[in-house]
Amino acid sequence: MMPSKPLVLSLGDPAGVGPELIVASWFARDVHSLAPFCALGGARLLAAAAKKRGLDVPVVQVSSLEEVAAVFPRALPVFGAIDGDYAPAQPCKAGAQLALDSLTQATALAISGDASALVTGPIAKSLLAEVGFAFPGQTEFVADACGVEAQDAVMMLAGPSLRTVPLTVHVALSAVPSLVTQDLITRRARIVARALQRDYGLAHPRLAIAALNPHAGEDGRFGDEDQRIVAPAIATLRAEGIDATGPHPADGLFAPRGRATFDAALCMYHDQALVPIKALDFDQGVNVTLGLPIIRTSPDHGTAFGIAGQAKAEVGATVAAIRMAAQCARRREKAA
Repeated sequence: MMPSKPLVLSLGDPAGVGPELIVASWFARDVHSLAPFCALGGARLLAAAAKKRGLDVPVVQVSSLEEVAAVFPRALPVFGAIDGDYAPAQPCKAGAQLALDSLTQATALAISGDASALVTGPIAKSLLAEVGFAFPGQTEFVADACGVEAQDAVMMLAGPSLRTVPLTVHVALSAVPSLVTQDLITRRARIVARALQRDYGLAHPRLAIAALNPHAGEDGRFGDEDQRIVAPAIATLRAEGIDATGPHPADGLFAPRGRATFDAALCMYHDQALVPIKALDFDQGVNVTLGLPIIRTSPDHGTAFGIAGQAKAEVGATVAAIRMAAQCARRREKAA
């Protein structure tokens, strides 16, 4: 499942675990049969991160992405001249600027088609705001760069055991009931269904829609939103031929028998979606952005400044993000 063009990886915040996980992923490339990829910038920084982690990782600057496939078996290719000092666990404004420059240039390569997919390293949003980053996160940044409305860029968390989609993300729990509408559910469910068909090879994806309230409201005793909003949205989706079921009480949806009945669960709020995926697949969880003209994945963890540079960060989620990006890119190529 190798795409014809290389993947491009943005560095993430250089004071976090992103750089060391890029070099660790290249070091494990044969074990995990990873498709060729290159880092966007940071040649000196990545070499220092490899040394700090105790890995023998040659780093080679390439002048074009066409060189990546030939270089990748023997060295980690780096495209782009941007660079910085490696100072793990010491976040700063200069590092945030490097992270933003890497993200910007890597995204452009994916949009132009020079790279088959984009894998983004973890960032520190508060630091990025200091250098002019005006988005809630990388998902919204990439969507804007692609010319896609933020509401049509759908976050999916995917691991070996589970796929979940939070319909509302970084908002207060008290605001969730007013944000959950029939249009939100149906609009995002359509995007998820199309993406599961196109990028994951599921001809007839099964969507489970989680209830907002405990016990799906229990006939209105715990709230009427599930009867008034969620159930009609599901009926609309089913009328369109989408295999959507629910509203399912969330307390039983993620048990083994429940997980066997769906391909992705659409959840009403952040923790309803992220708690089960992190409980089941913490070290292999991938954040995927659906609804874009490009493939974008990211390891489902943060910068982890507290353990950066200590060789403690697990590489599994970064490897999984690279593998998933390559698989999705290959499926798109075959379907084109």
